[in-house]
Amino acid sequence: MLLNLTDVLTSEGKTKTEEVVMEMTAFESRMGRFPIVEKSPLNLTLCNAGEGKAELCGHAELTQLMYCDRCLKEVPVQIALDFTRSVDAAEGTDSEESDSELINGCQLNIESLVYNELLMNQPEKVLCKPDCKGICKKCGKDLNEGDCGCDTFVPDPRMAVLQDIFNANKEV
Repeated sequence: MLLNLTDVLTSEGKTKTEEVVMEMTAFESRMGRFPIVEKSPLNLTLCNAGEGKAELCGHAELTQLMYCDRCLKEVPVQIALDFTRSVDAAEGTDSEESDSELINGCQLNIESLVYNELLMNQPEKVLCKPDCKGICKKCGKDLNEGDCGCDTFVPDPRMAVLQDIFNANKEV
């Protein structure tokens, strides 16, 4: 979706407030595809910051489905987007990150703006609950549902040479 910034960019001291409905239904990146199940409208405040420049302040909240990093269950993750950006229509780029897809002439690309903010606000670690036990390394059972009974003994790698000597001299 494109938002026309002509009146804000050309009128000194002009401030405009917009409520924009986000059309994005999923967030896609190299990390995967995450459906957006809930979203609030994007509240934008646009202020003239000089000749051909504007200051953008925005707020939106959304919920996307991600996977727990330990047990791989689907988890709804709430993300709040609060941002302030400066854009320069004369250069046709975002002055902070030189992103030419954000503004083209006097048109602001809302989808690119929301995508960039979502990318910057993705959580580092997603857990279904703080004490998630994950999955068994041998059989793959979800350990939150109960113990799987697999042997979890891990020998000390420094003693592996001695174990090899005992196994070589073992009579069958």
